[in-house]
Amino acid sequence: MTDAPASALALRRRFPASARLSRWTAPDGWSHRRFDWAAARPVGRLLFQTGRADVIEKYLEVFAHLVERGWSVTAFDWRGQGGSGRLSPDPHVGHGPDFAVLVDDLRAFWADWRDEADGPAVLLGHSMGGHLALRAVVEGAVTPDALILVAPMLGLRLPFGPGLSAAIIGCMGSACPTRGIWRAGESAGMHTRQRNLTHDVGRYEDEAFWYARHPELALGPPSWGWVAAALRSIRGLIDDTRLDAMTVPTLMLLADADRLVDPDAAARTAARIGARLVRFGPEAAHELLREADPVRLRALAAVDAFLNEIAR
Repeated sequence: MTDAPASALALRRRFPASARLSRWTAPDGWSHRRFDWAAARPVGRLLFQTGRADVIEKYLEVFAHLVERGWSVTAFDWRGQGGSGRLSPDPHVGHGPDFAVLVDDLRAFWADWRDEADGPAVLLGHSMGGHLALRAVVEGAVTPDALILVAPMLGLRLPFGPGLSAAIIGCMGSACPTRGIWRAGESAGMHTRQRNLTHDVGRYEDEAFWYARHPELALGPPSWGWVAAALRSIRGLIDDTRLDAMTVPTLMLLADADRLVDPDAAARTAARIGARLVRFGPEAAHELLREADPVRLRALAAVDAFLNEIAR
């Protein structure tokens, strides 16, 4: 593990005393784990939604940065992951047959959350969360004053090209939808996983730190059904003509060397919605806000500049 200042580790590996965890119940009765951290002198509120298999704890350092700058932060674990239950018989497999359910959760949560306080309300989504955030805006499910998309899942890196990969995923998604696309558990592939997510080994190891204390939060591979649902949702969003009419001010951060999502597909979408686009080169992997400091601080500076305009 790389050395890190004690103060940095404390931000990442200690739950903030002034934050709180609670439960939020969707209209159909599903219970979600919710996080709130209020700024002392708020200039606005930000709903932060994570990617597939993520948990709130991975982003405590980012939340601290935002709260210090006056943004009260809220987040919830998506249905089927983290502290919000599971949709698969195997608790280590991330399943979800239809992303519309997640959009409905975001719709209902946004309505409740928006009514809790006045002031600017910003939606930030990373990876799968970025896809769902954009889809929710396009479908009119949420009405943020601004949108931030970090490495949004608007295309997947597929091993055999789009046509053959989609065919394989479609077949497996029909034949064994809840089966993981790889076997859950630690393996020699962990180094590859770290390289796919972040160059910062210490930040990568934060995940293991939290899962050792709360093993019920950990999630392994996606199911074939989840991947098939992701492709359907991406295709539906890209084909939605309402995308071209979107007017919500948007900032998009992309890693050109991303091994998990397709940055070129995201860049094409950024052009369609008129987003402010910030791109990173080979120094950056998928988790831009959890990268080594040269990348992370540049990404946060872009977020800060954008939020400063919204808070005026």
